[in-house]
Amino acid sequence: MAQDQRRRDQNQRNPPSAWSSLLSPRFLITLFVLFVINILLTNFFTSSTQPTRVDISYDSFKAQVEADNVVSITSTGRDIQGTAKKAIASASDPKQKSTAFHTVVPEFAGTELEPLLDDHRVQQLAKNQTDAMPLWLTVLLSVGPTLLLVGAFFWLSRRAASAGGGLLGFGRSTARLYEADRPKTTFADVADIQEAKEELQEVVDFLRDPARYQRLGGTAPKGVLLVGPPGTGKTLLARAVAGEANVPFFSVSASEFVEMIVGVGASRVRDLFDKARQAAPAIIFIDELDAIGRSRGGVMRLSGNDEQEQTLNQILTEMDGFDSREGVIVLSATNRADVLDPALLRPGRFDRTVAVQPPDRTGRAAILRIHTRTVPLAPDVDLDEIASSTPGLVGADLRNLVNEAALLGARRERQSVTKEDFSDALEKVLLGRERHIALSKEERERIAYHEAGHALLGVLLPGADPVRKVSIVPRGMALGVTLQSPIDDRYNYPEDYLRAKIAGALGGRAAEKLVYGVVTTGAENDIQQVTRLARDMVTRWGMSPKLGPINYSPEGQDGRSPFSQSSVSEATARTIDEEARRIVDECFEQAVSVLEKNRDRLDRLVEALLREESLDEDQVLAVVGEKPAQTRS
Repeated sequence: MAQDQRRRDQNQRNPPSAWSSLLSPRFLITLFVLFVINILLTNFFTSSTQPTRVDISYDSFKAQVEADNVVSITSTGRDIQGTAKKAIASASDPKQKSTAFHTVVPEFAGTELEPLLDDHRVQQLAKNQTDAMPLWLTVLLSVGPTLLLVGAFFWLSRRAASAGGGLLGFGRSTARLYEADRPKTTFADVADIQEAKEELQEVVDFLRDPARYQRLGGTAPKGVLLVGPPGTGKTLLARAVAGEANVPFFSVSASEFVEMIVGVGASRVRDLFDKARQAAPAIIFIDELDAIGRSRGGVMRLSGNDEQEQTLNQILTEMDGFDSREGVIVLSATNRADVLDPALLRPGRFDRTVAVQPPDRTGRAAILRIHTRTVPLAPDVDLDEIASSTPGLVGADLRNLVNEAALLGARRERQSVTKEDFSDALEKVLLGRERHIALSKEERERIAYHEAGHALLGVLLPGADPVRKVSIVPRGMALGVTLQSPIDDRYNYPEDYLRAKIAGALGGRAAEKLVYGVVTTGAENDIQQVTRLARDMVTRWGMSPKLGPINYSPEGQDGRSPFSQSSVSEATARTIDEEARRIVDECFEQAVSVLEKNRDRLDRLVEALLREESLDEDQVLAVVGEKPAQTRS
């Protein structure tokens, strides 16, 4: 009984769809076995235990009777089957002979056959044409396959219906239900995003004690929209709200509402809200809301009656049609709030928008402590130090980092995860996996100069991010890598920092030009980064004297969307290109100038790279003769 209850609970949380049941191995095997049985039974009942019959002509049949070679016959209408004393040759193939034969009496034949049979003492039997085959066998052969398919269809329907779906249950919600008494996520499992948790605490309090707010006429927000980059913990935060409130949690992805059949999505929305009302107080969580919540006035819309738009309309209707005092609150998550339909964001639907930002250094350390609660750490592991070397990483990245470090430690037969494991895991996450490819001596030297150019400019240029590691070991798609990261998290970027970033990115190209006089394709990624940064400086941040502090990127876009439409004139677009080119040229000249003045340092760094292959920050500073970044003025 307990096992059956667990199975029913599992089906309720994640019911299998009709199509998944149709394609399940068990159903396919059962269907195949039934077809084989049907074929075998048919062949068994239709196959004859008598020798193979040969077809002979009517004249030949009479001749065999006259020769006293026919023992007996059985007639069914004008068809005659008989048995002969000696084998008779077939009319179509004389080589084929048998004592069993078959012939047909012509329509014009007279009545002379019966006297002939009597004279030669041939045993005669007759059958009605309706008795040629038993009725049950006729039914089996004619409708057996159809009955088989109908039975299989009925069995599949019952199986899917018992799981909560049914072949005709496309309109039922596929939301997974997490019951309040299940192991739950709480705010203790969510680190750093304190502001977001404080915003959602009111939702938790309302679900716990609605009367506290209703006694003064207040109502909780109907909907809360969680907005933030991927991996920042929006889904985890929504589950934590349900865990804190200790209420049922209906979780569904927005893409699951949309099917090829028009109207299915709207039906699933209605069913989801009905289930939530029955389980109230409860939380509905719709992940990736932009999958169905895109603006209905977008240029990509081809029809006003498509399935996606109907589903969105139904969500708007449902959120208008229920009162938050019913105890149902809708949480949604997206990383593209700019494309959502304005009707979703108005008060009365999604009343609040909670920003879930990437964590700062303190937040990253807290997240690492949560993810390492079950990971044995060596004494040399400093989570604060790891957090300071991972700017820009979000919660999902940090969880992956801890997992990679644990896998490396297990592979190395360690009893605990060490600092070296975390360092190697961080390189793998940020730089990619090492590739073992054979490079010539000349190619390794060129790669070393390219990476040394990046690293030396990172050390010497004022305001540049410190160089954490430089390597000529191929990783991912790159033949060499230079890793730079700021000492502290940055939220505002001055122009000199951006120029230093561009010059540093061009350091590899500048070193190749300075040493060899020719350039290679190795700077492809650097050029992409430089181009994007220079254009943003001109179009988004107003860092061009000619264009001034005006935003020239498409409204509401970052200027990199393939569907963005430019609103500037041709002359302005030409000026944007010229200004971006000017910034890049000035930074490239600066990079070449710095490397020329420090050619001896560049050569020493290349020698060290060729010898060691990888250098960390302290080794780079020692080679070039500079102090650590914290002590430099």
